[in-house]
Amino acid sequence: MTKQEKVDYVIENLEKLYPETPIPLEHHSPYTLLIAVLLSAQCTDARVNTVTPHLFSLADTPEEMAKLSVEEIAAVIRPCGLTPMKSKGIYALSHILLDQHNGQVPQSFEALEALPAVGHKTASVVMSQAFGVPAFPVDTHIHRLMYRWGLSNGKSVAQTEKDAKRLFPKALWNKLHLQIIYYARAYSPARGWMLEKDFISRKIGRKSLLKKLGV
Repeated sequence: MTKQEKVDYVIENLEKLYPETPIPLEHHSPYTLLIAVLLSAQCTDARVNTVTPHLFSLADTPEEMAKLSVEEIAAVIRPCGLTPMKSKGIYALSHILLDQHNGQVPQSFEALEALPAVGHKTASVVMSQAFGVPAFPVDTHIHRLMYRWGLSNGKSVAQTEKDAKRLFPKALWNKLHLQIIYYARAYSPARGWMLEKDFISRKIGRKSLLKKLGV
């Protein structure tokens, strides 16, 4: 199978499985999405969604969040892990949004990535899902599947992102990255992977990997 045939197969089947792609993280504004994505670093979306209702009931705007202390934020978000970094980041970026961006989440990768605790993946999610700017955020699920499917070498997340952007049509990036995440969780997890269930990997998977699995 050529790479283009693999790409076409992925697009066709993911669209059949997931014609609708709601954002897994609960939010109601660009700011709450930014905070939710920040909290999701090394934490499951499900756990983040148990924490953010309480956090956003206390503060769901930069103005309200800036009134809380780092300690108050930390007490709420502790179940998400990386508490010191995340609480300080949320506090600091809320003040920066007020001081430098009129209380609004900036609509550029450069400005977002300049915020404390905001990396490229977080910025990509916000740009794509809050503002509709084409981006291809790569998390561990996408990184894993792009390697399993033989569409990237798996050496780095940055390389996986470059490969995904090169192979998939730009118009599909924002939806496709969510479709791949949904598929990865349901059919191709890191642990407990059952190839008989993972029909895309069975069809287009990396030959060396399939050989190891006796396929």
